Order: sequence, then C-alpha cells, then structure tokens
Amino acid sequence: MEKSRAGMNRTIVLSQDEKTELKKQLVFAEGTETLPIENAAICADLLQALPKLPDAFADLIIIDPPYNLTKDFNGTKFASRTEAAYEEYLETWLPQVCAKLKPNGSLYMCGDWKCTSALQRAIEKQLTIMNRITWQREKGRGAKANWKNGMEDIWFAVRDPKNYYFDVEAVKQKRRVLAPYRKDGEPKDWQETDDGNYRLTYPSNFWDDITVPFWSMSENTDHPTQKPEKLYAKLILASSRPGDIVFDPFAGSGTTAVVAKKLGRRWCTVELNEEYALLTAKRLQMADSDNSIQGYSDGVFWERNTLAQQKKS
Repeated sequence: MEKSRAGMNRTIVLSQDEKTELKKQLVFAEGTETLPIENAAICADLLQALPKLPDAFADLIIIDPPYNLTKDFNGTKFASRTEAAYEEYLETWLPQVCAKLKPNGSLYMCGDWKCTSALQRAIEKQLTIMNRITWQREKGRGAKANWKNGMEDIWFAVRDPKNYYFDVEAVKQKRRVLAPYRKDGEPKDWQETDDGNYRLTYPSNFWDDITVPFWSMSENTDHPTQKPEKLYAKLILASSRPGDIVFDPFAGSGTTAVVAKKLGRRWCTVELNEEYALLTAKRLQMADSDNSIQGYSDGVFWERNTLAQQKKS
C-alpha cells in the first residue's frame, strides 16, 4: 500500500515508469565475470559481487553495514544476534572489502553503541585505525527506561599509516563567534560578515552539526538508516582527491555515490535491494541539475542553522 504523504513532503519516491527506465542504469552481477568500477551502481549480493571486482581499486571505502539490530530493509530482514555471531558475520565480507582498498587508501565504517566495539576489532585485523568519529544523531524517539541514543560512531582506518591522503583544509567548519575578541580594534582569528561574525575552525572527531534526513529535505528517502549527504561529504573531501574512486559495499539509497558525484569523484556501489538501487539511480540523475549539499557552502561546513540560505532549502 502506498504511503499517504503530507503536501510539503519532499521524500524521493519512484513511479513504475521511472523504475523501468532507471533499471537500465544499474549493473547486475549475474552472467558476468567482471564488474565495472567507475561510476557503477551495482545491484547484487555483496558476496557475489566482490570476487568480480579487482583488488586495490578504491581510493576510499565508506561502509554503513547493518548494525546488530533487527531491521527490515524493504523486505530484506537483518536479525539481531550475539556479539560473537555478529563478529562472525563481519568476517564473511570485511576482509574481502578491505582487499579492494589501494595501498594508500582510507576506510570509514559506521556503527552505533551496540556494535561499535565489534567493528573496531574487525577493522583492526585488516587495517590501522586512526580515529573514531562520533556524530550527534538528532533523530529518533525518546526512551523511557534508558538514555535516548543520540550519537553514532564512524571508525577511520588506513592501509598504511605513513602513506595516506588527508586534506584538513577541505573540511573546516564555519562557527559563529558569540564573544568576538579584537586586537588593536581589528577582529582576531574571526571575520565580520553581513550574516554575522564567524571563524573557520579545524574539525575535531565530535560532530554536532549534522541533520539526519527527514521528510522535508530533498535528499530524504524511505530507507530506514539513510545517512546525511553532509556527513559523507566530510569523509569524501577529507580522504579523497577529485577523480578518485569511492567504493560503498552497502549502498542503501545511494548517499555515497551521490555525494561522490557532487564533489567530482568517481564511485562504485553495491546494493542488494533493487528498490534502493533504483533510488540511487534516481538521486544520481537528480544530481545532474542540483549538486548542492545542505550545510556545505563556499567550501566550508556550517554549523546547523547558521547559513541563511539553508532555511530556504
């Protein structure tokens, strides 16, 4: 049954005619010995696709795997399990995914409080962990018998800790200055603008400026665990160069591919569910006419609700 949506709802949906046309843009693994790696939205089981992709092709890998929660992904159900069983599940695919990373490549893997320790242990068997990013997740129902879960982790790892790419200048944040300090009457380490007083700051590993996609945002889909474009933009800008290949083995509704395209990178994604893969194709099509990323403008990331133009988007 089709969902009833409010008039201002901007969630991306697919008509039957669109599905027929968008399916032509997907790559399927059946009957092929190899799969393309450049700007390819692959619809396949990951374990079927991985042997058909070359090793060491990806400059950057972003992974948003099923967390250790019971979740229905458009009819494909993932069941919560013991931590030991979840780690066994990670071992069925993570070593093969890591094999696709270039010698100087970087990898980011998302998780929540329940599975983050298992992710850390699994990654450490393959790569060198450089940091753990924690981002504030401003979405979800309250909890009466526990603390509301308002954060998630992203593990940052590299193949070679002495040889990897990281561009901190590309991910600076623009913050409001509430108590501006002057020296000799001039702003010190901040700027006066028509929109207010701001300073550019280096990013930490705690991010409190992220908005999770919801129905009034043009990037929103019905995927239950969709990540924000702004979140992935930080990862892609920091850890890849224009033209690099970004690989996502659990593509969902295509945020990695879409952000990579908007930022001038190439992409390769794998997604099992055809409905989500079709959403990836539609979002990539939409990016041809709109390459904006909410919260990212003029080469910097803005604090939530501090860029006047955001209020109009």
